[in-house]
This record gives sequence, structure tokens and C-alpha cells, in this order.
Amino acid sequence: MLHIIQNDPEVPPGLVGEELDRLGVAWSIVHPYRGEPLPHLAATRAVIMMGGAMGANDDLKYPFLTELKAFLREVAARDIPYLGICLGGQLLAASLGAAVTSGIHVEKGTYSVMLTDEGADDRLFRGIGQEFVSFQWHNDNFAVPQGAIRLAFSPACPHQAFRVGTRVWGVQFHPEVDEQLVREWSSWTKETAARTEEFVADYRRREADYRNVCRRLLENFLGCCQ
Repeated sequence: MLHIIQNDPEVPPGLVGEELDRLGVAWSIVHPYRGEPLPHLAATRAVIMMGGAMGANDDLKYPFLTELKAFLREVAARDIPYLGICLGGQLLAASLGAAVTSGIHVEKGTYSVMLTDEGADDRLFRGIGQEFVSFQWHNDNFAVPQGAIRLAFSPACPHQAFRVGTRVWGVQFHPEVDEQLVREWSSWTKETAARTEEFVADYRRREADYRNVCRRLLENFLGCCQ
């Protein structure tokens, strides 16, 4: 079974869930912030972890993060297919001893992401192209864990994706976001609420490319789950 872990009620699977349904993939969703137990890895085909408004090191405020990081260390040790999105990538990095910093590489809106040479050869990004567009909504950013491979970057953020082992990935960008989520996330602060229509217009201009990237990324990820 493929399990989606949702860490925040306002950060659902979005397009990721839609694409999994289109591909006929059976999946379940776990909400650890509600106290739901994490999946048993012995019966786990793959894991996709969504983002969240909290920080990867906010364990005192969100105690479930401690269990999540222990879970991710085991996922990485077993090389279970894993795709961590935004906070999901930050938690993976933190679980492996890498720093997660706040307020340095902030991005809000639709931006281009560039692949490194290693990223261009990585099977998660196969067929996507050396440069692609995606939605960004983060104040924090991960460092690449020791022994991991940096796969992507953007002009404002040097670490957009990395791989641990052969099938464990963390990404900073949001392949799951649709227009509704752009509007909802924009409402979180006064500063971003004032720019809602700008964010939506930028998203609409590149929506076809954006959805294609989401689709290809998930198809590539599922190909690694065999």
C-alpha cells in the first residue's frame, strides 16, 4: 500500500491524490497531527509526505514530529520509496542530521526550478527537463544530508531536491498545489493575502506546465516502487 502522510489540515494531497486516482493506484492517508498511528513499514509499498505550516524542529509544539523523524530514519535505512514534499523534505533532512533553517531562502509563488547534472540523470526527474516550473511556499529550507545527492536548486534557494540511497527523495517545491490551495495558503498572512490575485494569475499562466510536472514526477516515483 502507498501511504500519504498529511501533517497539517490545510495542506492536503491535492493534485497528488488526483493523479494517484487517475493512475489507479491504491493509497491511504494518515493524519499524525490527529494522533493516528503511522503505517507499518513491513506492509508499506511507498510513502509520500506532505508539507505543513510548522517547522521541522518544532517538536515541543508538535510532538508528533519526533515520531515522524524516527519513522523517516527507518524509511531511509530500508530504502523504502519516499517522496517528501516541503516539510516532508525538511523532516527527512532533519532526521538524517542536516540543518533546517528559517528566513534565509524564502519563496512564495510560482518559480522555475533547475536540475543539477545529477538531477538531470535522476529517475525521479526523468523527462521533466533541465528547468521546470513549480509552486513554492516556504520560509524554511533544508541542507542536504551527508551522503545525499543534491538534485535541484532555484535562484533564491540552493537546495530544492535531494536523494538519499536510491529511492528516497526530499523536495522543497509543491507539485500538489492547485488553484484552490493557492488561494487558501495566500490567506494565511496579511502580506500574502494582499497578493492573492497575483499568486493566482501567475499560477494560471503556467498551470498546464505545472500539472505536467506533477504528473511526470508521480509517474517516475511510482516506477521506483516496483
